[in-house]
Amino acid sequence: MDEQASKTNARRRTWSAFGDVRKLPSEYEIVTHDTNYTLRKNRDAALEQNPSSVANLWLLTYRDRSALQVDDWLGFRDPDELTYRSYVTLQSHQETVASGILEQYGTGDGSPDSPPSVAWLNTLAQLFTPQRFPLHGLQMCAAYLAQIAPSSYITNCAAFSAADLLRRVSLIAYRTRELQRTAAEHGFASAERQRWEKGTAWQGTRKAIELALTTYDWAESFAAVNLVLRPTLDDVFTRQLAEVARANGDDLTWLLLRNLRADAERCQRWSRALARYAIDARPENADVLRKWIAIWSPRADEAVSSLARLLSSLPEKPRPLEEVRMGAQKARAALLTESGLYASGEAP
Repeated sequence: MDEQASKTNARRRTWSAFGDVRKLPSEYEIVTHDTNYTLRKNRDAALEQNPSSVANLWLLTYRDRSALQVDDWLGFRDPDELTYRSYVTLQSHQETVASGILEQYGTGDGSPDSPPSVAWLNTLAQLFTPQRFPLHGLQMCAAYLAQIAPSSYITNCAAFSAADLLRRVSLIAYRTRELQRTAAEHGFASAERQRWEKGTAWQGTRKAIELALTTYDWAESFAAVNLVLRPTLDDVFTRQLAEVARANGDDLTWLLLRNLRADAERCQRWSRALARYAIDARPENADVLRKWIAIWSPRADEAVSSLARLLSSLPEKPRPLEEVRMGAQKARAALLTESGLYASGEAP
């Protein structure tokens, strides 16, 4: 064997976890590949305990025996190829931008030129600051998916999504406190829980998210949250509310939501890629995902219909109710179509 062949074989042995590779793995692949200890090969059970223990039966039932199956989930890749290092660097920049926005509008009233109207403050109190509750629910769903996902590549994506949602909750909480200091009479930092639990406008969203929290199959949870609820609700929370905020003179809320929308769009990228990977690997997976999407889409639409009434009635410059509904449905349909699940115009 010549020297060059010997070096080639040495490299292949070094990266044997990737199979017979013809190129060196990327940094992303090196630190992400097959790091889930509950997915060891030749294992009797996921965890080092009795195979019939509750935890092992849980992973067996809701992960290993999910209706969504491919031969090798390790083949999926995050389109953004995020590692912990690159994620922290990215979000450090995003937080610098957000801090600059908050500092620029440091008076706390949302505008450096004139205070917001009573109608707009009421809109923020009814629709913006209560978002801490549904977003925390979505964060828990993302954390669950990270825990139970069948591949370390999926785990990383879900874990970063949970961190994104925590970031959004934190920024909204910070802004809530600012609003409380200047307009406490609107119930900022004191009435949000009551509005979330009892307010008519939030009950569709609360029902959908509480049901999502009890969706234990990893793939159904992914379909319910990443393919249906998040693209639908994020369109209202980060795009449409931002546009209405700008129309009503609240540049602070507009800029913050634009900053946060980048996180939502990144979640859509990897969710779209994962759905497409599952379908490409096994075409019958499209029917599995469509079955769950058909169950969850009406729940998402019910949530948006109630929220749309707030966005169409509270601001001085509102958005038509039907435009809010159709905008959210269109955002979801675009994701589902780009995922390869539906032909153009057919997505629910």
